Amino acid sequence: MAMDAGIGGRRLTRLRTLGRGASGAVVSLFAAGYEGELLAVKSAAGAAGAAQLRREGGIMTALRSPHVLPCLGFRAAAGGEFQLLLEFAPGGSLADEVERNGGRLAEAAVRAYAADVARGIAYLHGEESVVHGDVKARNVVIGADGRAKLADFGCARRVGSKGPLGGTPAFMAPEVARGEEQGPAADVWALGCTVIEMATGRAPWTDLDMDDVVAVVHLIGYTDAVPEAPE
Repeated sequence: MAMDAGIGGRRLTRLRTLGRGASGAVVSLFAAGYEGELLAVKSAAGAAGAAQLRREGGIMTALRSPHVLPCLGFRAAAGGEFQLLLEFAPGGSLADEVERNGGRLAEAAVRAYAADVARGIAYLHGEESVVHGDVKARNVVIGADGRAKLADFGCARRVGSKGPLGGTPAFMAPEVARGEEQGPAADVWALGCTVIEMATGRAPWTDLDMDDVVAVVHLIGYTDAVPEAPE
């Protein structure tokens, strides 16, 4: 089980909840040791949740890029909880940044953050043979250095690996919506959708009910429709 030497053995004090994922995982802000170093801790309880986080941690701890959120380690905690220890990103998510700016970002900011995410994706695909699988503004964070960093690797997979396809329907590439494959091209498609999200404050396909997953998947996977780009 991976554990960063600078974290192991130090007491972690929970400060507040930062967010909750669709899978039931909870992300909380913790202070480590007497120095009060801030960490984001993603936790889940139960066998299924622990297995998911263990797989996610196994991928993240091997990644080293200024455009990927660092994972400092993972561990089993008290009460049957499993935890990923992550670097705290004080800028919050890219979705938070969009909200702070009145629902859309200026073109210069869109270009800068999109370039950061593109570099992170290029690193994953080129050096690590990893597909993120769920690129969107909510899964990109802004670090202390102001860079956008890929986070939340719950849907990540090795290139060419088998298994269920994941992700957020509105950001899925057509081949993913059809259940065919989830390769590097799907992350590039999702980045394009994220650019639309940054520029407009809305996910693509705004004329659809995003809760109607069947309708969204049908439109993306089985028609010639494409997301509407902002003017």
